[in-house]
Parts: sequence; structure tokens; C-alpha cells
Amino acid sequence: MFNNNLLKNRRIIITGGATGLGFSMAETFGSLGASIIIISRNEENLKNAEKNLRDLNIDSYYYKCDIRDYESISKTLGDIENSIGIPDTLVNNAAGNFISKTDDISRNGFDAIVNIVLHGTFYFSQLFGKMIMKNNIRGTILNIVASYAWTGSPYLAASAAAKAGVLALTRSMAVEWGPKGIRIVAIAPGLFYSENTWRNFGISEDIEKIAVEKTPLKRLVTKSEVSNLAAYLISDMASFINGEVITIDGGAWLSGNIINDIFSGLGEDFFENLMKKSRK
Repeated sequence: MFNNNLLKNRRIIITGGATGLGFSMAETFGSLGASIIIISRNEENLKNAEKNLRDLNIDSYYYKCDIRDYESISKTLGDIENSIGIPDTLVNNAAGNFISKTDDISRNGFDAIVNIVLHGTFYFSQLFGKMIMKNNIRGTILNIVASYAWTGSPYLAASAAAKAGVLALTRSMAVEWGPKGIRIVAIAPGLFYSENTWRNFGISEDIEKIAVEKTPLKRLVTKSEVSNLAAYLISDMASFINGEVITIDGGAWLSGNIINDIFSGLGEDFFENLMKKSRK
């Protein structure tokens, strides 16, 4: 799809880069010539991911970092600068989520999601931006959001609020930092297959069937499709795209809220069991 050197000489940080969509983007960006820096709290996942990337001859590095902790991010960026060089691209992909009725969400549960998704994105973006502006380096920030950032979603109030904040950050920072040489863009993927998500949330064939039926193109998006879109958006091919969010969900959000349809279709008992699994 792309020239193999599309991202040559780029140094790209991906938070939550050891698994799922983050790892898929790491593979894609690395195959296009980029040096990949994956960030996670789980060192075992990081080691496995780095090995897999290097087996593909991708120049890759990992750093254990808690994106909820401003000082942890600051130290990590300093370590990256000293050992690899100053990165030019940041992908804010790390996320947390659980399914719950809004009246059942605890204060700690709400804070946990907002701290990862919103605070983590702001902390990393601010420190990354200050680093590259100080060194007169042009850069790009890509944020991963969701369509319920603007539609809202029942049973996902914490995540919806946090993602809405990230979308607002994307647009606000794009205007402020654009003149300083930093583009900020976002992607809102639809539901895609992820082994961890499917297992943790107990997503079954019934749920997948409802999601597919709700999607005008009658299938789910793939991680590789999202990763290819991400590669385009962070590349020089998209150098005039700034402050935009690109939805890649087959038109699903235009058909209404999938989450609401899923729970309406599968009943209260199923929903209660799903909530318990998502909180484990």
C-alpha cells in the first residue's frame, strides 16, 4: 500500500504499544522504516513485543512507564533522548475501560479510566511537545479516540468522558501548536477483534453478530486497516491534516449506538455477567 521508506528515519513512541492495536501499529510503522519505541507498564509484554518486532528486523526499543505519573513520563522521555535520540512522533494509544451502569461506577473506577486515557494523554503530549519544540523539531501526535467521544455511550460513561477530553485536546493543541511545527490528529476506530478485549469482556459470537449487523458495511474493522490509516496520518503524505479526527468504523456510528443495541438485544442477565467480567 505504501512505499517501504514512508516513515524512514522517524522515531515513533507508541503508548500501550506491546499488545493489541498498539503492537499492530508498531509492526506497520516499523515495516515502513521507522524506529519504534513501545511504552507499557507490563515489562513482560514489552519484552515479548520487542523480540517479535526485532524478529521482523524492525529497529525497536521498549520502556516501562506509567503514563498516569508525570514524573515517570518525564524520566522516560529523558532516557529515550539520551539513548536513542529525540523522537518526532507520539501515538497516544494506551487506554483503560470497563462496562458499567453509570450509577454503579465508583469514584476510584471513574478516576482510573480518566487518569489513563485523559491525564496520560495530556501528560505525555505536553512533555513530548515541550521536548521537540525546545529542540526545534517538527513533530506529530496521533491520539486514538472513539466515536462515542462525541455521541456518548450508555454503560461506558467513564471512557466516553475521557475520550471526549482527548478529542478536545486534539483540536485545542492543533491550533496552538500547529504554528510551532506540531500536527495533532486523531483516529476513532470502530469495534475490532482484540484477543484481550474479547477474553476480558467475554465478547461472544452473539455480540459480534449484533455489531456486524449494525455496521452498514457488514463487518468489523481490522487492526491492520486502522494501522494503515495511522501510518498515513503520521506521514508527510498527510502534512496538511491537523486537528481532525478520522473515523474508521464502516459507518457504524451513523447507524446509532452499537453498545446500546448489544445490551438491548442480549438481556439484563447477560449484561450483568458482562459487567462483572469487564471489572476483573
